[in-house]
Amino acid sequence: MHTLKRHLQRESESLCLAPSPQCTWSSPRRWLNLQEYQSKKLMQESGVAVQRFYVAGTASEALEAAKRLNAKEIVLKAQILAGGRGKGVFDSGLKGGVHLTKDPAVVGELANKMLGFNLTTKQTPKDGVKVKTVMVAEALDISRETYFAILMDRSCNGPVMVGSPQGGMDIEEVAASTPELIFKEVIDIFEGVRDEQALRMAANLGFKGPLQRQAADQIKRLYDLFLKVDATQVEVNPLGETPEGQVVCFDAKINFDDNAEFRQKAVFAMDDMTESDPTETEAAKWDLKYIGLDGNIACFVNGAGLAMATCDIIDLHGGKPANFLDLGGGVKERQVYEAFKLLTADPKVEAILVNIFGGIVNCAIIANGITKACRELELKVPLVVRLEGTNVHEAKRILSESGLPITAADNLDDAAKKAVAAIKK
Repeated sequence: MHTLKRHLQRESESLCLAPSPQCTWSSPRRWLNLQEYQSKKLMQESGVAVQRFYVAGTASEALEAAKRLNAKEIVLKAQILAGGRGKGVFDSGLKGGVHLTKDPAVVGELANKMLGFNLTTKQTPKDGVKVKTVMVAEALDISRETYFAILMDRSCNGPVMVGSPQGGMDIEEVAASTPELIFKEVIDIFEGVRDEQALRMAANLGFKGPLQRQAADQIKRLYDLFLKVDATQVEVNPLGETPEGQVVCFDAKINFDDNAEFRQKAVFAMDDMTESDPTETEAAKWDLKYIGLDGNIACFVNGAGLAMATCDIIDLHGGKPANFLDLGGGVKERQVYEAFKLLTADPKVEAILVNIFGGIVNCAIIANGITKACRELELKVPLVVRLEGTNVHEAKRILSESGLPITAADNLDDAAKKAVAAIKK
């Protein structure tokens, strides 16, 4: 269950940070994932100051990129969608997915031990993730680090700026221990970021003299990016200053509004799904929200809260959920069929529990999808179905007249007991 809770926590974090207590969870879905260099490219295109960098797919390309940078110091970073890269380990024996060097030749040698090898960090699967790309960037000294973000905040009904002079660390810890160091500016969606707002935030972040105006300019450019790509959050940690007097965005995380995909085709075309779970990716094609777990009772539910309750009650009765699968509200028969395909393809699944509480979901559609899937997929595992809500009587008639070996349940508790009992026979 820890995997599921971490996943849902990540979904909630994409909406707002800890300082906003009225933050609420969205329904779980597979979010757009960009590699670090892709986010930096979007920032660069909006005039945001980032380190000079190149991307390489081979050791020779990395070496050539290091020479072209002509920098005093170079940072080589493995590109995977997981944190903790600096402390990760490659199966080539190389330690660390982030390396600093002043010698371009060393970049080629290091890249040769990164590319094509699996990097394991605290956030990757136990076998790690294969590195296919590295970023070769100019290493800049940071004399001071700050935190800055623009995000959607429900309590303000729009975007807000959040900043702190304490950058380069966990912002939630800063908010908890020194809340007076968290500064917030509500952005008027019609006016945008006003000059005085940007300057005030820059001052609160501790930028002084000419750097204050430079930081304010970067803040306004980051808001332009926020609007341009339909982001729900642009988080820069750290937004730093260099000894040479530059304000630079050293690291950034961008979250996007998936509902804007139709007008952000170029951005969504960059989505790197190679590291995603194949089942989750397939589920997303049918607008299903799927998270694999390590049990043997498949859960087929409408609604994230109901799905979590179903998992918990299965566990309460001595069973283990094999997955979290949320059908959502606008379900079609084809989605039900595809959901059953995903569930039955998992060799761990020994029983399936369907738990539908139909408000906007028509139970008859679910019933028709279930009977079609059972027949065409030749279902071999026990199936327990609990239906309640819209058109439930018609749904129960469809199931009872189908002639299929379906176990009906009166309520969720009854369904969980029957599913657990079915795998113990």
